[in-house]
Amino acid sequence: MPKWLKLLVGLLLLPVCLATAQALWLVLTRASGADRFWPPFLAGVACWVVIFLLLPKPMWIYVLGHESTHAVWTWLFGGKVKRFKAAASGGHVVTTKSNFLITLAPYFFPFYAVLVVLIFSIGDLLGHWRQHGYSPWFHLLLGAAYAFHVTLTCEILKTQQTDITSQGYIFSAVVIFLGNALVLLAAVPLLTGHELYYALRCWLDCNHQMMHRVVNLL
Repeated sequence: MPKWLKLLVGLLLLPVCLATAQALWLVLTRASGADRFWPPFLAGVACWVVIFLLLPKPMWIYVLGHESTHAVWTWLFGGKVKRFKAAASGGHVVTTKSNFLITLAPYFFPFYAVLVVLIFSIGDLLGHWRQHGYSPWFHLLLGAAYAFHVTLTCEILKTQQTDITSQGYIFSAVVIFLGNALVLLAAVPLLTGHELYYALRCWLDCNHQMMHRVVNLL
């Protein structure tokens, strides 16, 4: 897809971004009373923010997750990874397949947070971790891992990234925002014990209302 077309698509998706932000706000408001989830999750966020501000940034760990995300999304699309490199100074992955999702996935897919979820899910399946009272520790680590994703993604975006320039700034910004918002729209209801259907309905309703507003303006 040529860059001019991606720019057009990015501009056309701006109303969807606004509607998605509104839907996410509604979902977060509804889930705000989940007392068993938010305190340890926010404590994990706070712990990581303190580490981020006071200690050297673990760029090698971030780059490893960044390049691993490229690899995972390549596999999801049926491609193969031919070369993989991750170092504190940077990294790269050579694959047999590429598209805008594979390219931009590290900026919206929280690799280490997903890893925490997978480990806890396996532990709960095999060792009943939830019954043994490990859920608060899971939420704490999840908060730290998600904050790691957000803070270091923002940090890396301060420098010029070929992932972004190759796709165009506006198109990349729209995809990254929508990707992060949709991850939260799916994750928050599942983690706070609310219906995923409500999040989907909110998103569809908000987009429907936004389309009506755009049509009326035109």
